[in-house]
Amino acid sequence: MDLRRRILEGKGEFLLFAVTPPRQAASPERAQEIAEVTLERLRPLGLDGLVLYDIDDESDRTSQERPFPFLPTMDPADYLARHLSAWDVPAVVYRVVGKYPEADLRSWLLAQDADRVLSVFVGASSHGKQVATSLTQARQLRAAVRPELTLGGVAIPERHTRRGDEHLRLLAKQAAGCSFFVTQVVYDVNAAKDLVSDYRYECEARGVTPVPIVFTFSVVGSTKTLEFLSWLGVDVPRWIQNELRHSADPLVASHEHAFATALDLIAYCRRLGVPFGLNVESVSIRRAEIEQSVSLAAQLRRELHRSG
Repeated sequence: MDLRRRILEGKGEFLLFAVTPPRQAASPERAQEIAEVTLERLRPLGLDGLVLYDIDDESDRTSQERPFPFLPTMDPADYLARHLSAWDVPAVVYRVVGKYPEADLRSWLLAQDADRVLSVFVGASSHGKQVATSLTQARQLRAAVRPELTLGGVAIPERHTRRGDEHLRLLAKQAAGCSFFVTQVVYDVNAAKDLVSDYRYECEARGVTPVPIVFTFSVVGSTKTLEFLSWLGVDVPRWIQNELRHSADPLVASHEHAFATALDLIAYCRRLGVPFGLNVESVSIRRAEIEQSVSLAAQLRRELHRSG
């Protein structure tokens, strides 16, 4: 069963892998080389879909110094069209909608093959940020010109911990056309389970069918990567931070934590009847961390029930 149909039928239990496009300054030849290496790495995984992130400068979101400098990357839609034409499974293309004028978004929406491309719309990183198109406008545009394009939204368990209303945000996004949700990287399993639980029972109270929640996992190979996760807004519990900082091999230790967290969420979602997917990414561009993320995805694939 293909990814789009699995999502629309609420089947869940699918596996995605997320990548960030090459830097904007990369030559076409270099971008193609990166694409070919990526495909060679990922083909053996038997993925249900590839996630392509749309990177934005989020320095307005926090006063903390960014651990890694912001370097503009290629537009994910262009990268898919120009360099990943050999990819034979669906792609989930992120769109930071505030970067694009409405006319550009309209053109992109109309040009997509809805069987091959899904999208996740992302809003501004802060309330005060100037945007070309708001998240609400982008969703309305998609509903008007390309309703068959499967749309997803962002889910943030940490925000649920702080505010207690993320499940209501998910339901509002669902009412606005979202058919699935993707979390940021999960290390705090309790925050994720709180969100799933509140979403599940609010759906029941409203007579709404839950849609798939895709949980994202990654590995940490250095203190710098750990600091970057924190800068991105990911809550890594103190005891896990301590283990990673003092581990002789943080890559292996973080792999074990991510795998254990995924197993916990798989069992919990199955018990509650909430459809789910798994997404693996490498936060770092270091080869060792990328390869460990691929290993994690291969291990998680064996835990999913993907038939039917």
